[in-house]
Amino acid sequence: MTARPPQPLGFVGLGQMGLPIAKRLLAAGHALVAFDLRDELRPVLEAAGAEWARHAREVAERCDTVFVSLPTPKAVEAVVLGPDGLVEGDALKVYVDLSTTGPEAARQVAAALAERGVTAMDAPVSGGVASAERGGLALMVSGPREVFERLRPVLGSFAANLFHVGEQPGMGHLMKLINNLLSTTALAASFEALSVGAKAGLDPRTMLEVLSVSSGTNHAIDYKIPLFLMQDKPIGFALELSMKDVRLAVEAGERLCGPMRVGRVTQQIWQEAMDAGGPQQDYLQVVRLFEAWADVNWAHGAEAARADVAREPAA
Repeated sequence: MTARPPQPLGFVGLGQMGLPIAKRLLAAGHALVAFDLRDELRPVLEAAGAEWARHAREVAERCDTVFVSLPTPKAVEAVVLGPDGLVEGDALKVYVDLSTTGPEAARQVAAALAERGVTAMDAPVSGGVASAERGGLALMVSGPREVFERLRPVLGSFAANLFHVGEQPGMGHLMKLINNLLSTTALAASFEALSVGAKAGLDPRTMLEVLSVSSGTNHAIDYKIPLFLMQDKPIGFALELSMKDVRLAVEAGERLCGPMRVGRVTQQIWQEAMDAGGPQQDYLQVVRLFEAWADVNWAHGAEAARADVAREPAA
């Protein structure tokens, strides 16, 4: 008897992270049925070997395992529970959310899917576009352990670090929010500290060299500031999306523990940066606030690092 071929994987949401992840799945030999509201992505995915669906429901009618990678909780809820949503597809058995939606939204979606016999897995990713392209992401997965183990070979085609952080829906998303809150808070603290040094006349590149081998180092010092900000390269993450993650982290923390004092300060800074430069600016441009407050310019390229004229926040 001929073995039945496995069903293709489904994928909905082909943004900055979703597209390279989908391409990694295809490169690993997985058949893929994809959908995104932007139909101009269809030839890109079809050229890579995917089939294109008319809507999310069709993906869930053709695939028993479906990944989503979407920007906001509202987008996730619309794709899963809205008209022509995944919940209407009768083939769907396992739903894997690669987005950063927060634990509350994750639990609501998981409960709705459970009523249809679908297992929901949190699997938010960390590592950025470059890591997605090379298959080096970290995944923070929650859901039934046996489903995680079954998915491990598929997840390993785009992630180098896989962590099972809990059985309950929302635990993976909470872990991701904790990570992102620490990341953004370290970024803000680094901008402030480097602005102090630059104002006093310390060379920014020398400060980064010292800090990178000292106890004050963090991911911003080691990676984001020297390799992106000071080379005038966007990191490719919009400030409004970073702000969404900070807000969700603070809200989750305050539900659990009461006032998030440090987190609230970071949220306020991110809001001021959005007010000054707009929500679509690269989130590393929060540095412009610190430069303006300190009346010093150190962050933007080699020439800017030597300048002593303050740069106003972007209009």
